[in-house]
Order: sequence, then C-alpha cells, then structure tokens
Amino acid sequence: MKITIHSDENLQETEINIHCGKLTPEIERIISMIRMLEMKLTGISEGEICFLDPAQVFYIDTTDKKTFIYTKAKVYETNLKLYELEEQFSDVGFFRGGKSCIINLRHIRSLKADLDRRIRVTLDNGEQLIVSRQYAEALKERLGVK
Repeated sequence: MKITIHSDENLQETEINIHCGKLTPEIERIISMIRMLEMKLTGISEGEICFLDPAQVFYIDTTDKKTFIYTKAKVYETNLKLYELEEQFSDVGFFRGGKSCIINLRHIRSLKADLDRRIRVTLDNGEQLIVSRQYAEALKERLGVK
C-alpha cells in the first residue's frame, strides 16, 4: 500500500482520495475508521451525559427495553433504540450480531463455531458474545473469513 500526503495551506477542507484496483475488506476498514473520527455517541452514566468515541465501544446491547453501550471501562445507557444505532454506525464497523446486540468489528479478537451454526465471538477484553445463525454468514463475509 502506498500513502501519499499533499499539504496545501490554501485548502479550506481536508479531502481524502483512495485509489485502488478493487475495494477490499482492508480498504473498507480504513474508510470506516476515517468516517468514525467525526462521529460521537452519547451515553448516560450516573446521571451525566457523556460523549463517546465509537472506536472505544466494544458492543451495544438491549435488555428489558433499555439500550446499553459497553466500553472497556464502563457501561452507559442510551435513549436511542438498537435499530437507530445500527443505522447510524453500520458503515463504520458495527455489525448486528443478533436481535439485541451490535458488535464493533474492530474489537473482535477471535471467532469460534458454536452449536446450531452460531458463532462465538471473543472480544479484546475477553468477553464472549454469540452471533446468531441468521447473522453468522454475513459476519464471516464482513470480516473476509469465509
């Protein structure tokens, strides 16, 4: 991969151009990381509204009609619905793993086949989540591990 940077003090806005022979999963990850730089999530912890960098989020889960955002250090509650978060962040590396869970693909350490065509996902923090069989093939495709 070749990286070229051109600086011009007269430019009003930063512009990123990607030239490639084929759009690969690696390039898609680079694009999603760039997009993520400008995005923020809001979560509530101990009555305080916090602005979270999506890159810090390991996964988002819904339990008892409440939505929670899990980071390495803390759990935050959000007023947004899971489908709203999925729409907002699917282009930047988040993946629906089941009816009640969205996983940040960047924090997946390993995958293991589980019963009934499900996949057991181990995250960077050691936590394990189950991807339902309905989403298992799409996860493998998204990660480029068919």
